[in-house]
Amino acid sequence: MDQPVVPTDLGEFVELELPARPEVVALARLVVGAVAAVEPLFDEARGADLRLAVSEACTNAIQAQLAGREGSDRDAPIVLRCSVKDGKIKLAVQDHGGGFDPKGLPEHPAVTDPARLDFEGGLGIPIIRLLADDLQFQASPGGTTVVMTFGPRVATEQPFL
Repeated sequence: MDQPVVPTDLGEFVELELPARPEVVALARLVVGAVAAVEPLFDEARGADLRLAVSEACTNAIQAQLAGREGSDRDAPIVLRCSVKDGKIKLAVQDHGGGFDPKGLPEHPAVTDPARLDFEGGLGIPIIRLLADDLQFQASPGGTTVVMTFGPRVATEQPFL
């Protein structure tokens, strides 16, 4: 199995290899939540954004890997990397699910459109796009690496009139 290439410009980072099983998503959320909690610029709400995004990314990675598509490796670990540098948190989730084309994802109807009810799944990437400041999909050996970058959110104060 090819080893992932770890960039040297990560700053402080944590890397975990997780088995491709749904029950490990909770562990990924805990680790990412702990990383966000020690960053003074990230409030609880922003930490919740990171936990939700990593949950969606890990769930997609596990489903892709267990689907048994051509080129996938069901027994390879899902790799989660969390790095902190320059006031930003970068999360990377690497799977061995055979890869996919993010441009080939179906468009979802607007939330107010009754046709939206026909979509039970497939909302993970749109949710991540809403939460992350930057989202990239990178081909990796036998799969895909989803790289999400998060900066702190600046609270907007509403003046009292």
